[in-house]
Order: sequence, then C-alpha cells, then structure tokens
Amino acid sequence: MTANPAWGMPPHAGPAWTPPPRRGIVPLHPLPFGTVLGRSFTALRQNPRVLLGFALVVQLVAYLVVGVVTAGVAVGLFSRLDTVREGSADFDAIMAGSVAITAVVGGLLALAAGALGVIVQAVVVTEVAHEVLAEKLTLGALWRQVRPVAWRLIGYAALLAGALVAAFIVGVLLVGLLSLATPVAGILFAILLIIGGIVLVLWLSTKLLLTPSAIILEHATIRGGIARSWRLTRTRFWPVLGVVVVITVIFQVLAQLVSIPFSLIGSALTTVIAPTGAVDPSSIIAFVVTLLAVQMLTLLISAISTVVQSTASALLYVDCRMRHEGLDLDLLAYVEQRDAGAPNLPDPYTVGIGRLAPVRYGYAAAPPPYGVPPQYAPPPQYGQYAPPPQQYGQYAPPPQYGQYAPPPPYPQPTPPPSAAEGETPASPTQWTAPGQQPDEPPGS
Repeated sequence: MTANPAWGMPPHAGPAWTPPPRRGIVPLHPLPFGTVLGRSFTALRQNPRVLLGFALVVQLVAYLVVGVVTAGVAVGLFSRLDTVREGSADFDAIMAGSVAITAVVGGLLALAAGALGVIVQAVVVTEVAHEVLAEKLTLGALWRQVRPVAWRLIGYAALLAGALVAAFIVGVLLVGLLSLATPVAGILFAILLIIGGIVLVLWLSTKLLLTPSAIILEHATIRGGIARSWRLTRTRFWPVLGVVVVITVIFQVLAQLVSIPFSLIGSALTTVIAPTGAVDPSSIIAFVVTLLAVQMLTLLISAISTVVQSTASALLYVDCRMRHEGLDLDLLAYVEQRDAGAPNLPDPYTVGIGRLAPVRYGYAAAPPPYGVPPQYAPPPQYGQYAPPPQQYGQYAPPPQYGQYAPPPPYPQPTPPPSAAEGETPASPTQWTAPGQQPDEPPGS
C-alpha cells in the first residue's frame, strides 16, 4: 500500500483511536462561583491521605511542639519565684522577665508553626493543580516540586507577619498618644482604626490571595508573585472575596458549634463530680479530658479549614488564568497530548504566563502550540480583521459560516497546437461541400 504524500498516511486509513481525556476535579473552562466553592470541599475525596492526613499530622506536631516547649520554658522561669519573697523588688523583676521571655518564646514558636502551615498550603496547591489535570501524585513527588520554592513561601509568610505586627504596633502607639491628649478622641480613633483595619485586611488578603499559587506553580519570586496576584485579581475581586468570606464564616461557625457543646459538657461533669467546688483528682481528670477533646476537634477543623482554603486559592488561581490568559486551552491541549502518549511535554502552568491574547467568547485565545490553530480558530468579532484562510491546494478546508469564500478558478480553453513548418493550419470553420475538392473554391 502506497502512502499518500499529501496527508502522510496510506489512503483510506483513518486516524488512530485514542481514549477520551481523563476528567479532573473541575471542568477545563472558566469556573463559576458555585463550582469553585463546591469543589473546594470535595477535593478532599480525591486524595485524602495526602491532603487531610499530611495537614493533620503537621499541625498536630506543630501544636505539640509549641505547647510543650512553651510550657517547659514557663515552668522553668516561674519556678524561680518560689525562692524570692512575694512583694519584693526581685519578685516583681523576675515576674516581668518570666512573662516577657515566655511571650517571646511562644511568639517565635508560633511563627515556626506558621512556616509549617505554609508548607502544608504549598503541598495542597500542588496536589490540586495536578488534580485539575486528573493526575494523582505521592507525597514524595509533591514535596520534590515544592522544595525549590519552600524558602520563598516562608519568606513571603514572614513578610506578611512582619507587616501585620508593624501595623498593629503603629496603631497602638497612635491610639495611646491620642488618648493621652483627649481620651474621647482616642476611643473614637480606635473604633475607626479597627473598622478601617478590617476593610484593609480584607482588601489586601483578596488581592494577595493568589501569591502562593504563583510562587508554587510559576516558580515566581516573592515580588513577582505579588505582582501576578495583583494583576490576576484585577477583574475578579468580588468573586475571590466572596469565596474567602464564605469559607471563613463556615469554619468559624463550625468551630463554635463544636467547642460550645464540649465546654458545656465539661462544666456539667465538673459540677457533678465536685458539686461543692472542691478540687480533687476526679474533677481534674474530667477537666483535662474535656479540654483535650475540644483541642483535638479544633485541630481537626483547623486542618480541614487549611486544606479547603488552600484548595480554593488554587482553583481561583486556575480560574483567573483561564479568563485572563486562556489557560483552559493550554490544559486541554496538554491533557489530549498526554493521553495520546506524547513524551516530554512542558508544564502547562508555565506555558502562557503573562500572555496578552485577544479575548474571544469571554476568554483569551491561546496561540499555538497549545492554542487553536489559526485556520480552525473561531470566527472574528464584528469589525475585527479576519486573515484569509490558509490554503492547502485542492484540499483546503471549507470556509466558516459567514466567512467570504473566493470562487474556484474557471477552466481556461486550451490553445490549439502550433502548425508545423510548411503546413497550413486548419481553420476551425472550414467546410467542404459534397463532390467538391478540398482546394477548389466553392461554386466552381
């Protein structure tokens, strides 16, 4: 069987069958508000051991380390008060120093625990980015992708924490100075400062929500990640804010619904065991068990909240890039080529970073190789220049509906062959009457 040079395959041979692309946790097109919110909660079912298990273990370890070390430092410092007479100058100095050192140690350990929380967020964002492509990775594979940008994430978290602490100190100093001059003005200024601070925190947290995703998936710097988040949320501020507020309110209400009943149960047990208020081992054990149960449930809710919020930020990042840069076309092309067996494909999340593509049908059209080929692109909008379709000889694709199609070339008449030398070319209108010689004039 000979090959057809025009198509590169044998005649009458169709394309090889390939299975349909695997579906991820979200459809590969711009995501509405309800899809982002709903899939943020259902993503736990795809890989719960990595998402929830890892987050729960990390937060439990951080909680135990912070609690044990802080309690040990506090016991060691405050035990010195037993050797000093109460009410003396030494007693007050040791008390103040013990409180200050314990607070500093607790704050540093809390920052370290926050750094571990950032690592959890990075692992969740990476896993969700792969779940969008219907890929499931192990914890080791996820950590190998997160490790190159881990210190950038920790630095970004430290930068945010430092900015919040500095803003809080400046606000307290301003309120204190104004209260010294006019107490009423200080109180009013404090109320206005709290309201303005809440609005400012909501605005900045929304504009900077996609910074960790940009650092993780695009390997951007801290400054570059902030700029990317600021640009991607430019026209998506209210949907992003809505998702963040709804998830935060849900988990705050859930935490209260869990902690309040257990607190009431603990108080009731303490009253039943020790009705007179006397402290005995039974009441202490009941109090400790109730406290541990409340803390474990709070820790579980905190782990789930971290996973859901990180999942929502990753999905919002994907949605914003779909709407601004046509990421959905890149992801579709990647999935199709991957399932067809194409090797060494580039990371689709790094293909069209910062692309300025024309917007068609509400999203940006990506150029090749991951976009739609020009000859098969959707028709242009009214008033937009439409380049002529690419011709492929007699096998050119048909024009799109509403597109001008040039008429086919009409066949030209074939010129008569040139007469040989010494011969009279035959006239196409020459006619000979019956019984007449060819060279004889008619009527002779």
